Amino acid sequence: MAQRRMFSNRITNSAKFLKMPLSSQALYFHLGLHADDDGVVEAFTIMRQVGAVEDDLRILAAKEFVVVLNKDLVTYITDWNENNRIRADRKVDSIYKNMLLKILPEAEVINPKPRADTGKPTGRPLDNKWTAQVRLGKDRLGKDSKTYSPAKAEPRLPYKEIVDYLNEKAGTSYRTATKKTQTLIKARFNEKFSLDDFKRVIDNKVAEWKNDTAMNKFLRPETLFGTKFESYLNQNVKQNNMPTGKEWF
Repeated sequence: MAQRRMFSNRITNSAKFLKMPLSSQALYFHLGLHADDDGVVEAFTIMRQVGAVEDDLRILAAKEFVVVLNKDLVTYITDWNENNRIRADRKVDSIYKNMLLKILPEAEVINPKPRADTGKPTGRPLDNKWTAQVRLGKDRLGKDSKTYSPAKAEPRLPYKEIVDYLNEKAGTSYRTATKKTQTLIKARFNEKFSLDDFKRVIDNKVAEWKNDTAMNKFLRPETLFGTKFESYLNQNVKQNNMPTGKEWF
């Protein structure tokens, strides 16, 4: 695999690219730096190395900068040939070439030619260094031929609906995209609570705290959706019976 990679300004300076979060932009560059000569890379390995999350990869896939080929997050960079012009007599085929062409038959894959210096067919590098992708082993080639869909792997959670409902009822302006808010909501869904449960908790605490100047500041995601969520869900609220204690801690 080549030690140098390039990126096209037409792609990385486009509005479509620059409108993405910086974390997704950074992941794109790291994927490109580690991709093999066919533009294929093990995204999971790179994400673990650089601290990226699956949402960063989902955004790249949604914007069509990459295509995720299987559930192991083997990924193809769609503009690979614009970013990198690789000589056919230096090109090393990806170990995922067959999978790539099976899933994306329209992918522009360069066919290797004999090396100009040796006259021998192009194969693995002369120093016996394999491409980065060989770590998974040949026994996994073609194991998963269906295109991976992040949406199928992890159902979308109603972050927006929950936060919008809170803002409407409490008169607040919290943002859906806040990482801490999403983490709290996801944690409660992992405990099998539902969207209706979130709305009931919001209704309960708005009825109890909204007109209490000492408590209405706690009508916020970090309080409502935290570890006392279940107790808030099951409490019986009396409109004019405002608490004076600190049970929300």
